[in-house]
Amino acid sequence: MKKLGLLVAGGIAAIILLITIGPMVALLVSLVLLYFIYKQFLKAESTGWKIGIGIIGVIVLLASLHNIPAIIGVGAAYVIYLVYKNWNRNKQVIIKKETDPFINFEKQWNELNK
Repeated sequence: MKKLGLLVAGGIAAIILLITIGPMVALLVSLVLLYFIYKQFLKAESTGWKIGIGIIGVIVLLASLHNIPAIIGVGAAYVIYLVYKNWNRNKQVIIKKETDPFINFEKQWNELNK
């Protein structure tokens, strides 16, 4: 039953991730543009050039704010990571219980003490 829940959560997260790929790419591009605009703003010497770069920076910042749904896509990618991690962890716990010699000893010891 736990695997079914993980499968459903992973499937929903995968669909959300696929839906938000576009905004994620656009957010990445706008953040890279903001970085380069910031670097140019620091290099600019004249006041007119700084004002022009500042206006362009505000426009790109507003464009990047428009792509806020990309954060939902990042959250969906994180959920997929957690599902993958828990899916493999369940296998490791089962294997560890079967190969651990002390678990069998503890079962036998508890039976003797009853």
